[in-house]
Amino acid sequence: MKKYGLIGKTLGHSFSQRYFTDKFKAEDIDARYDNYELPDISKLITLIASTPHLEGLNVTIPYKQAVLPMLNSLSDDAREIGAVNVIRISDMRGFNTDAIGFSQSIRPLLRTHHKAALVLGTGGASRAVCHALRQMSIMPQLVSRTPQDDNIIRYSDIDLDTIQQHTVVVNCTPLGTYPHIDTCPPLPYHMLTSRHLLFDLVYNPSETTFMRYGRMQGATTKNGYEMLVLQAEAAWQIWNSKNI
Repeated sequence: MKKYGLIGKTLGHSFSQRYFTDKFKAEDIDARYDNYELPDISKLITLIASTPHLEGLNVTIPYKQAVLPMLNSLSDDAREIGAVNVIRISDMRGFNTDAIGFSQSIRPLLRTHHKAALVLGTGGASRAVCHALRQMSIMPQLVSRTPQDDNIIRYSDIDLDTIQQHTVVVNCTPLGTYPHIDTCPPLPYHMLTSRHLLFDLVYNPSETTFMRYGRMQGATTKNGYEMLVLQAEAAWQIWNSKNI
């Protein structure tokens, strides 16, 4: 039986495990998908050596960047993004399907006036989102509570002019995720308009507080569920195609 899985530090009940378990059952695929909590990324080698028939892994917080030195090669997207969320075990090659899932999910909602975006958070997911936005000719602006360089702004820097110029807002933070559903990024939501598009990588709950505040101002909103499905299917193609 082929094996697949997710590596991270604290996984709980992951989307990936549920999704692939249901997929294998529905499509009568002889495979299983497990969560592998690793206290340190150095344990990855031991995991691979002790898990026969392991074909592929998904990677989540906090190892999307930490895993890079342990891989033999990277796809062009993964190299440019600087983060990996998919590993093909046969050649220890890293890929990034977050960018694929995000771009395919948000593209139908984009309009001609969407020229610039606020990207909230600076982790591995935000790197993929910024990469995808640039490929769609939308200029991303990273936002963080604790900026590490001059190219990142603080939430307190966001004024009316910033909001008017950046009509796409993407939440790449975990704020609002169940069970902490009342939390949200500290934005001036009252400045949003019907010209804005708010995309939340969080998918549980289906409408986050971030999205609800945007909807109340007339903005278009979307959660991250479809993105997760699309990136999962892209990972499946990578694991099962010799040509990728």
